[in-house]
Amino acid sequence: MLDRDANAVALGATVYQENCASCHGGNLEGQPDWRSPGEDGRLPAPPHDASGHTWHHDGETLFQLTKYGVGALINDPDYASNMPIYDGVLSDDEIIAVLSYIKSTWPDDIRARHDEMENRQ
Repeated sequence: MLDRDANAVALGATVYQENCASCHGGNLEGQPDWRSPGEDGRLPAPPHDASGHTWHHDGETLFQLTKYGVGALINDPDYASNMPIYDGVLSDDEIIAVLSYIKSTWPDDIRARHDEMENRQ
């Protein structure tokens, strides 16, 4: 990820606001009760800030989830999710920029933990 590249982070912030904020929140706060399925049986959008679990996943996993969806990531084409598939909607560079923007907002200790995880890959 390019979380320390000002241009990538700025692009990511714009793409995030246009494509992700309506569900994940303008401040990365996610939807209420994001750990509990809604009436439709689907999980609400999680936060991408330090309170969520995004930083528990390596960058490649986050990229694959964003581009191809949860069902593809877990090899379950019938998995029901409100998360759109962005393959063909956003370019790879835009997805990486969004993930870089998200990471750029995390506190230093969480960024360091995420970097350590990335370096173990």
